[in-house]
Amino acid sequence: MREKYAASQIALHWMTFLLVALAYATIELRGFAQRGSWQGYAMIVTHFSAGFCVLLLMVARLFLRTRHPSPAITPPIARWQTGLAHLVHTLIYALFITLPVLGLTSRYLRGRDWWLFGIPMPVASEPNFDLSDTLIDWHETLAPMGYWLVGVHAAAALFHHYFLKDSTLKRMMPGKFG
Repeated sequence: MREKYAASQIALHWMTFLLVALAYATIELRGFAQRGSWQGYAMIVTHFSAGFCVLLLMVARLFLRTRHPSPAITPPIARWQTGLAHLVHTLIYALFITLPVLGLTSRYLRGRDWWLFGIPMPVASEPNFDLSDTLIDWHETLAPMGYWLVGVHAAAALFHHYFLKDSTLKRMMPGKFG
């Protein structure tokens, strides 16, 4: 059995991390841009585009999980740790699929112009402001969970690496870092 995840899984993991960080950074920093300015436009288009890419990568990662078994952790960890890891991973996948779906659907239903990568996207011919508002409310309510889940995920990986001294972190590190 392999000691590391497949190269494609490692690449998608770290690309997802960078895009999630970009999506969060752009939405947190948008307040520094004047409303209606090109900087504000760039921030929001970047947020939408990064979120869309996160959705695509998470779906691709789910597919790859069916193709490649997870490499074993050496030395083996306790069953409760495995169960907790599965729970956190499930929540991460669910959140980072749900957030983009909520955000992008709300934009579509709003009936106003919006863009991905600077390209105009279709809008609903008959806007549904109530549903759009509800979806964006859910998006904004769930989004802070991402900070916690990513934080717990990273802290656990570092704990395993530095304190338990097992292969948990090394399995997901790119080539020369693993």
